[in-house]
Amino acid sequence: MANSADSAPESDRLIGHLRDQILDGERAPGSRLVERELAEELGVSRVPVREALKALAAEGLVTLRPRTWAVVREFTAQDIAEFTEVREAFETLAFRLAAQRRTEEGLARLRAVVDRELAAARAGDGVRARRAAADFHECIIEIAGNGMLGEIGQLMGSRMRWFMSQHDDLLGTAGQHAELCEAVAAQDREEVARLASAHLRASEEQRRSRHGL
Repeated sequence: MANSADSAPESDRLIGHLRDQILDGERAPGSRLVERELAEELGVSRVPVREALKALAAEGLVTLRPRTWAVVREFTAQDIAEFTEVREAFETLAFRLAAQRRTEEGLARLRAVVDRELAAARAGDGVRARRAAADFHECIIEIAGNGMLGEIGQLMGSRMRWFMSQHDDLLGTAGQHAELCEAVAAQDREEVARLASAHLRASEEQRRSRHGL
C-alpha cells in the first residue's frame, strides 16, 4: 500500500477531479461518495481517495460520514445567507484595492480572463463560462495585492466557485465582469464599488431564480 508521501500527488489529482465534478454539477448535492466505489471508478487505491475526501471536507464541499464515505454538501439557506454577507464585504474590498493597485500586467491577465468568459458565454458553454467567471474573481484578489486577503480568498475559493456555478445568465455575468474590468483599468474606486455591489445583487437574484426562491 502506498504511504502518505507516495499518495500525495495522486490525492492532489483526485481533489481537483472530484472538485471539478462537484462544481460542474456532475455530482449532485447529497450524492454519496464511497471510498471503495471511487477507488474502483478512478483506478486508484483507497488511501488517496480518503485524503481527497478529507481535503474537500476542509474546503466545505463534502460532508464526511462515519467510516468510509461522504456526501456532496447541500448548502442550507443559513449557509448561503452567511456566505453572502461575508462575500459582500470581502469582494467590495478586493475590487476597491484592485482598482487602486492594478498593474498593466495584472490588467492584461484580467482582460484575458474576461475575453475567455465572454467567448464561452457566447458559445453557450456553461462549464467554461462559469469556470472563467470564478477565475475572474480570483484574479481580482491577486491584483488587490493584499496577502491576508489572498489567504482568506483561498479559504473561500471552493465555496466561491460553487456560487459561480449557480447562475444561468452567462452573457449577463460576463458583461458585468467586463464593466468591472474597465472600472479597475480606470482606477475608479467609487465606480468599481458601485458595480461590485450591483454584481453581487444580480448574482444573488440569479441564484434565487434558479432555485425558485
